[in-house]
Amino acid sequence: MKLLKNETKIQAFLVEQHLDAFFIAKRVNVRFASGWTGDDSYILLTQKNQYFLTDPRYTEQADLEIPDYNIINWRLPGKTVGDTVAQLAQENNLKTIAFESDYLNFDMYDDFREKSNVDLIKAGGVIDKMRIIKTSEEIQNMRIACDISCRAFERILKDIHVGVTEKELAAKLSLYMVEEGADTQPYGNILISGARTSLLHGIPSKKAIEYGDFVLMDYGCQYNGYLSDMTRTVVVGKATAKQREVYEYEKRSLEACEEIMQAGVSAKEFYPKSLEPLQGTNYADYTYANIGHSIGLFVHELPYLSTQFNDILEENTVITIEPGIYLPNWGGIRIEDQVLVKKDGFENMISIPHDLIEL
Repeated sequence: MKLLKNETKIQAFLVEQHLDAFFIAKRVNVRFASGWTGDDSYILLTQKNQYFLTDPRYTEQADLEIPDYNIINWRLPGKTVGDTVAQLAQENNLKTIAFESDYLNFDMYDDFREKSNVDLIKAGGVIDKMRIIKTSEEIQNMRIACDISCRAFERILKDIHVGVTEKELAAKLSLYMVEEGADTQPYGNILISGARTSLLHGIPSKKAIEYGDFVLMDYGCQYNGYLSDMTRTVVVGKATAKQREVYEYEKRSLEACEEIMQAGVSAKEFYPKSLEPLQGTNYADYTYANIGHSIGLFVHELPYLSTQFNDILEENTVITIEPGIYLPNWGGIRIEDQVLVKKDGFENMISIPHDLIEL
């Protein structure tokens, strides 16, 4: 497995901002910087040096995965991460350390402040923004993750029938993705049915599938740490006239968004666009305004497709589009694609069509 490393981007930021070091604690940013795939880890990057702080459970793995880092066991008797950072600050004559102010907990921040004679500089979101535009290697990892998810979808269809529970189907879906080549660290998948499909982020339950149920699957997998995210809604048996009507409006809503998807479009334009096919119907008020997000090492990355975000989409951003119609006590429908933003359009990484599937 090729480890994708980006510590030089962060060190360039330090030079530009005249900062001495960056302390990184957020797991996805540790991986973005170093390629590290394990747990319990922190990074201290200076303009010239790179230190990896972990405990004895992971030092051997770190030597194998990231040999270009100085590997330090911080978990000594009576010591904290703050003690190690203070020592490194003294050894490297550090005066300023940037940190993820949107993530670091108060106890660790207070420990740093007490033990290090440095200025702690808020830099929340800085590395997250570096992750927005994807490299060709990152894009390829996500293409493969999407292909895995699509193959798992084709397999799960044969298991959806009256009597099987949501939990059983969710477990099989996760298994199929691993068998198709996904990393063995799945993240939470949504698989719900019947009236429960109006729950935007419903958790799979012991509910058994019934004839006529919608089954909504919002799921994805990791491949080399990079994620896929797709949603498809199917019906068990023959769809009713209302189910077909609502599904058709949802499909039009998604495809209206895809008509304007390209670099240079503002993130706030997509939700109003998604509502255009619903005008004059009974369904426009049963939607949710956040209808997509960027994706990479984490499932919900910046920017978001929402009227609250003015971000202009950039080429080589990977983003999901997922409008939905949610009718309480009846059910909901969501269709979600994962796309690569291009200068004059987009590439849909999801190969499963939008048409309603009756099982």
